[in-house]
Amino acid sequence: MACHPRRSPPSRVRPRPCETWSRERAEEEPTSMHESSLGKEVLRLALARVDDEGAARVRAVRGWVAETEQLDPEAIAFHFAAYARGTKAEGARLHLVLLRVEAECHTCRRTYRPEQHLLLCPRCGSTEATLLGPTGLGIDSMEVDEEDGMARVSLHVEGIVQGVGFRPFVYGKAIALGLSGWVKNGCSAVEIEAEGSPEAIEAFVRALEFDVPKPGAVARIERRELPARTGAAPPSSGFSILPSEEGARPVPLLPADLATCADCMAETLAPEGRRRGYPFTTCARCGPRCTIIESLPYDRDRTSMRTFALCDDCRHEYEDPRNRRFHAETIACPRCGPRLSLLSPAGEEIAEAAHALRDAAAALCAGRVVALRGVGGFQLLVDATDSDAVRVLRRRKRRDEKPFAVLFADAHAAAAAAMLSAEEMRALVGPEAPIVLARRRSPSVLAPEVAPRSPLVGAMLPASPLHRLIAEAAGRPLICTSGNLSGEPLAVDVPEALTRLAGIADLFLVHDRPIVRAIDDSVVRAGPDGISVIRRARGFAPLSVARWAADAPVLGMGAHLKSTMTLAVGGELLTSQHLGDLDGPAAVDLLERTARDMTRFFDLRPSVIACDLHPDYASSRLAERLAREWGAEVVRVQHHHAHVLSVVAEHGLDEGEVLGLAWDGVGLGADGSAWGGEALVASASGFRRVAHLRPFPLPGGDRAAREPRRSALGLLYATLGPDTLTAARGLGDESAASCLLAAMTRGFAAPLSTSVGRLFDAVAALLGLRDTCSFEGQAAMELEWCAATHPDPRPEPYPLPLSDGAPAVADTGPLVQALLTDRAAGRPLAEMAARFHAGLVDLGARVAERVNLPRVVLAGGCFQNDLLTRALTSRLRADGFDVRLPARVPTNDGGISVGQAAIAARSHESRHGGR
Repeated sequence: MACHPRRSPPSRVRPRPCETWSRERAEEEPTSMHESSLGKEVLRLALARVDDEGAARVRAVRGWVAETEQLDPEAIAFHFAAYARGTKAEGARLHLVLLRVEAECHTCRRTYRPEQHLLLCPRCGSTEATLLGPTGLGIDSMEVDEEDGMARVSLHVEGIVQGVGFRPFVYGKAIALGLSGWVKNGCSAVEIEAEGSPEAIEAFVRALEFDVPKPGAVARIERRELPARTGAAPPSSGFSILPSEEGARPVPLLPADLATCADCMAETLAPEGRRRGYPFTTCARCGPRCTIIESLPYDRDRTSMRTFALCDDCRHEYEDPRNRRFHAETIACPRCGPRLSLLSPAGEEIAEAAHALRDAAAALCAGRVVALRGVGGFQLLVDATDSDAVRVLRRRKRRDEKPFAVLFADAHAAAAAAMLSAEEMRALVGPEAPIVLARRRSPSVLAPEVAPRSPLVGAMLPASPLHRLIAEAAGRPLICTSGNLSGEPLAVDVPEALTRLAGIADLFLVHDRPIVRAIDDSVVRAGPDGISVIRRARGFAPLSVARWAADAPVLGMGAHLKSTMTLAVGGELLTSQHLGDLDGPAAVDLLERTARDMTRFFDLRPSVIACDLHPDYASSRLAERLAREWGAEVVRVQHHHAHVLSVVAEHGLDEGEVLGLAWDGVGLGADGSAWGGEALVASASGFRRVAHLRPFPLPGGDRAAREPRRSALGLLYATLGPDTLTAARGLGDESAASCLLAAMTRGFAAPLSTSVGRLFDAVAALLGLRDTCSFEGQAAMELEWCAATHPDPRPEPYPLPLSDGAPAVADTGPLVQALLTDRAAGRPLAEMAARFHAGLVDLGARVAERVNLPRVVLAGGCFQNDLLTRALTSRLRADGFDVRLPARVPTNDGGISVGQAAIAARSHESRHGGR
């Protein structure tokens, strides 16, 4: 700790009548009444006072300014600080109060507020008036030091501090507080050295802790006191942004892509200006990050923007500390930045720039499919109000019924189509610009084929000026879906898209900015505890999801569906973007490329690679191969344990055990069977199974996930045995049902499962809602939507009695018998669907009561069901339990890699001398 000269307590200086600045004086002197001259005049008055009193330094000035024009107190303070450099007021805080000024008209005696110095009566138009109240500015009081002293600190700042305009923010604060020093990007953080008055230093550090604009976020500040270099004299070297530091190992805090800010969007849509209609307008607060960064620190020459040399105008903005594009690495304009082209399916250029945009919009209005190269890859666009166009896209993309997301030009258009709550609207307009699942309005301008049978709409706003311009030009909502065939990874490069999207897209609207890594749109939904992420991608990934100690780098490889991977390093759990299902070689290749990209980017090799227990998952096989290549240890993690620990890690519940209700489709259990309706008492160090559903057969194994009637047959067989066929009427072809029944009787190709997800499917089929699915979870979703229409908020639950064993078993037999009785009696479908949901809620509450741990975690794909999640959370909290739900981590298999990394990190610690 450096020693500083002892200061006497600050003295208070009271105002004197002459210490004001009037309009008359302004007219006599060559200064105009604006922020710069006001800041200069406050300084003059303050220094005159200090000289009269014989004080050493000014610490703070408090005063007022008459608001006869639109004034910005922060701008006045900025100019005050700039003029104060090298004076006794350097580093002083300026607090100004704006005083309302009114005028009284001499003609009609109306009292009004003058506009911009104009004494123009709004009633009669007279310019003859008397000002009421003070004019100009004045100083009320000051704090001064009788003795002088300086402070100097070194700050090491970690968090989301690169690629979010953090250095310009630091620069502006330092200048405003009169500090000298510098700021620079390091690979592991942002480094700052600052010198000035002790009060200014403290105010500076507080600003870093609490005032950083979103999406920036400071996680930690390491502070070191340094000897003041300037003694009793104020620093005069100014504050600067230095070139980035080389060589240090980067920490896992790669910034996410940010949606276009309001200022840049307004500039793009303005009727004039050099960026009017430019699709790639950005500033230090917005634009691509993750999709263009090749290495840290975040500088232009380490991004894919390095190939675009700045023009003189952009260079001037980039170097101007008062410009919002100060050190904006994505800065560009039509003269020097990326360009837009419209291509035919053969790759021939049809139009460019504004003409390309115009022709693409015309094609959309004519019902054609346009492939748009967006921020993180290709997207397919089509008119969302045109049923024929939507059907064409479905046929070409091979996506029969899965709902499409809809791009709206602005929030007003989105609100006209969706019933958005306040929190949903905040998510929609936020810098992440996700797809927000919300209730669809009825009637709707959207074609029914956009989301067949669904009461929801996936609404999204433009994430870039390009998206806003195409939406504005089309003048209607547009389907905006991933640029791929269903089940394939996103197309990224133009030649790749021309090949893979051939036969799907009629035209290709492309740009020439290289995309370093593909990233899809995020999906979120409002739940009991606010907005939760369903698909973690653009805007969220690859930011850290949680703090979690790891004594060595650990890579979690995820499961098979909704794949992600998570790196545990530097005390953070860093989760990749959504990578999709691993059903084909292209998807597995993307998984491997992402693993290599993450380890290369952060310059490390994992000591541990965590994967699922299932040996045949592509992610498990890749884990084994990478472990051999890198000399890493493989840790296999049970699927549902990983589900629970993903929520434990997000909430920092590192001490003690929790009860985890892990309900999903399927995951390999510790006993080798198919689990999916589990109650686990769990911690990072292990788990024990305390309850589960009664197992029932799934004829055909994995085919049951696509054919709910198979799950229904298995559930009936577990309950009725030989009488299954009588109750199975209506579940498809009777001869096929007989064959499946025979296979179950022989135990052939009918694995037993405790899956709640398959139980949802079975009930949906028994109620006649759906026999087969065209996408994962379709039957369960339709069962939820049906139940939500039931008018009774407290339906009688179907019985699921819980045995006394260890683990306890929830018997589905009584539920099936009661449901069949209701079905035979012709009870409404909504009533039966609601009673089923109520039965699961009652089961969860009884398990929690029996286990009696204070904390309960809900995890697994079944908790994407909003009705189930809200009801169970409410019941458990009413019973006194502390219920934790995932928010940043997807509750589906997109969160598995988080739990794997957390468990493997703790396992490595325990086996290698950790805590």
